[in-house]
Amino acid sequence: MAQPHAATGVSYVMPVFNEVGYVADAVRSVLRQEYDGPVEVILALGPSTDGTADVVTALLGEDDRIRVVQNPELDIPIGLNRAIAAARYPVIVRVDAHTELAPDYTARGVETLTRTGAASVGGVMAAAGRPGVQAAIARAYNSRFGLGGARYHDDDAEEEGPAESAYLGVMDAAVLREIGGYDESLRRGEDWELNFRLRNAGHLVWFDPKLQVRYWPRSSWSALARQFWATGVWRGELVRRLGARNSLRYFAPPLFVIDLVLCVILAPLLATGLVGGWPGWVLSLVYLGPVLYLALLAFATVRSPGRLVDRLRVARAIAIMHVCWGLGFLVGVTRGAGDAVDTSRTES
Repeated sequence: MAQPHAATGVSYVMPVFNEVGYVADAVRSVLRQEYDGPVEVILALGPSTDGTADVVTALLGEDDRIRVVQNPELDIPIGLNRAIAAARYPVIVRVDAHTELAPDYTARGVETLTRTGAASVGGVMAAAGRPGVQAAIARAYNSRFGLGGARYHDDDAEEEGPAESAYLGVMDAAVLREIGGYDESLRRGEDWELNFRLRNAGHLVWFDPKLQVRYWPRSSWSALARQFWATGVWRGELVRRLGARNSLRYFAPPLFVIDLVLCVILAPLLATGLVGGWPGWVLSLVYLGPVLYLALLAFATVRSPGRLVDRLRVARAIAIMHVCWGLGFLVGVTRGAGDAVDTSRTES
């Protein structure tokens, strides 16, 4: 790849839809980056209904480094590919309207891209939330019990190195175009799938914990449930396409959901004695799953900061994330994702 240097131009690409409360801060965090090279911000704007377009129009009047490409289909991969096609600089930095970059994010990302020879570099998603439900959801995101497994959810991570995927990503534009950009047939999981193809093509994906991104999660229980259901559906679709090449951690929530269903089915059979003796004892082992899960939630509650009500909210958020993701996964893996979409942004 062409080696970036301190003055390498950077194109930030950002899909935007119904982000009236966040997009201005996201864009300004980009334009405040402590970086010496030329930059541009390309917003892939969907047909928002909450006043986002007015905010974007105001931003365009503030800074001529901001540009817009239209994304009427609303699909994130399509919008990202249009923004990448319009990009003028050799480094692509993906950002979301629900994120804010640390001031040194770009400088560090470009330096790491150069130093490692990677095609994609990502850092840590540090979720933050306003007091109440959103703060609890943010704590669930940051908890190893909520989204455990992926290194970019661990804000205590200290070691950098090769990774399975990269959160958002500081990327080589030429390599992105070489592999065809984001898969436009996906509506969720596009980052993971892109990094999967990069690794399969022989490119390096790199994790650098010094890259910090503040992420503002959904702010209501219903929006969280819809987001994770859609994410689970599309992960199920990726399992259909790629099979065992998906990490084993993705199978834990759907297995738990199956266990819950078995508990419900077996309850009347065991209670009425229709199944007894040693078969009943063996089948009753399915109840270990919920018991152990409740113990996990209790442990997460104790470890969470704040008042009891705040801790219980964290446990609720974790449970919603796991169950909705698992249900969605089972739908996606058995019948495919079809036209499933994430509708959570219409509310949050």
